[in-house]
Amino acid sequence: MKKLLSMALSLVLLFSAGCGGATQEKESKLAKLTIGLMPDTDSIPFIIAAERGYFVEEGIEVELVQFKSAMERDAALQSGNLDGAVSDLLAVIFARSGGFSVRATSYTDGNYNLVASGSAPISSAADLRGKEIAISRNTIIEYVTDEILAVNGMEEQNVSKVVIPQIPVRLEMLQSGNLAAAVLPEPMASVAVASGSRYITGSGDLGINPGVIVFTDSSIKDKAQSIRAMYRSYNKAVKYLNDTPHAEYIDLVMEKSGFPEPARDALELKPYRPAGLPAEKDVEEAVHWVKSKDLGGDYRYDDLVSKVLTEEK
Repeated sequence: MKKLLSMALSLVLLFSAGCGGATQEKESKLAKLTIGLMPDTDSIPFIIAAERGYFVEEGIEVELVQFKSAMERDAALQSGNLDGAVSDLLAVIFARSGGFSVRATSYTDGNYNLVASGSAPISSAADLRGKEIAISRNTIIEYVTDEILAVNGMEEQNVSKVVIPQIPVRLEMLQSGNLAAAVLPEPMASVAVASGSRYITGSGDLGINPGVIVFTDSSIKDKAQSIRAMYRSYNKAVKYLNDTPHAEYIDLVMEKSGFPEPARDALELKPYRPAGLPAEKDVEEAVHWVKSKDLGGDYRYDDLVSKVLTEEK
């Protein structure tokens, strides 16, 4: 009898342990993330992480959604169709000023460059006076444009801004000679130069870094573990990109990014940094620009930046 009782008790304990393990596994399963990408080099690490299986290695399901304009991306964020996106500090400020809770979670490394049409008499930023410049309004593109003007002793009224939200359309109009100049993200700026346009200057020359990855406050609160797993995958992709010859991944990037075919030869990636928090200087400068245009409030660093990346797991 004692032996039978002992065996029964052991079975009960084994069953309980099994159920507890299943429950724990279910509770620890990471929530899915949906992330918006733009046609720029900041999106490449996400493409690599997905295609090389880094998200799967970290136990996280990530859906990547491509957008052609910041307006479309921001609309998707605010409608709840995205958890996060490749974005910029200006978009964070505008969103919070509009009552939508989103925060930057890390910097990105893309450049935003001013290029002139090959047929336009523009060889320096000073030659922009009185010329048309294609931009997207109230975005990182307009911010970089205004910084270029300021550094060269000009104001907004000294040029004619032409608002073209979709990046591929902006590139096409510049290439066709319908615009004197445009500000474009990489690799679109390099594509323009490869087809006869002229590089003038850009965010790298100015030392400004307003590009960021953002997540909604609700996703930061409810999916913090998933976001950290996503960043572990992102950092694996960064290491791969920095250590791997261009030829080994360019076909994949071209297939998944939506870049125009000339980007295959024009694309030159600078080393990516592992994910880290935006610099306070970059946040302060972005806030100052938004305030100068009466487009947003006086935000502090912690209002706009989440430290979910560096918090304890």
